Amino acid sequence: MEITAVLEPWTEDDFWLLLRKNEPAMTEHLGGPETMAKLEDRHRRYLALSAREPAAGRMFRVVADGESVGSIGFWERVWQGEEVYETGWAILPEFQGRRLAARAARALVAHAGVHGTRRHLHAFPGVDHPASNAVCRAAGFVLLGEVRFEYPPGQWHASSDWRAVLGDGADA
Repeated sequence: MEITAVLEPWTEDDFWLLLRKNEPAMTEHLGGPETMAKLEDRHRRYLALSAREPAAGRMFRVVADGESVGSIGFWERVWQGEEVYETGWAILPEFQGRRLAARAARALVAHAGVHGTRRHLHAFPGVDHPASNAVCRAAGFVLLGEVRFEYPPGQWHASSDWRAVLGDGADA
């Protein structure tokens, strides 16, 4: 039986997920753990994002079988001159390998397609991160190629540029 990944809006009570996602194993491809002050700031940004109009983006807690297993979100950005959305996710180590990130990414694409105003959703996993690249592939994103991407600020690395078309896809 396939486990469903349900997206629930990020709330004040979800700070513990940021603490779990800040462990070295979870931040290896993201520049390493952040300070408590940066985590508190990230939490405030997640709450503020989800308080804006739906087209601005959202952060979600990923829930499977009634248990919080990670997070996923999307936000506005300009990429190569186009107004797009960017996405990112993290599934806690004890829940990895169950295709939950791909299921959450598919649910996010559907959500952004209904509530968003931008045509494309991009993900930028490092080329050295096979698991996140596999999530993109399994979620139906199309690989556009390798790009130099800055994350966290000041750290440039080789990333894959994956794109999903939102809405009906007629003018992809």
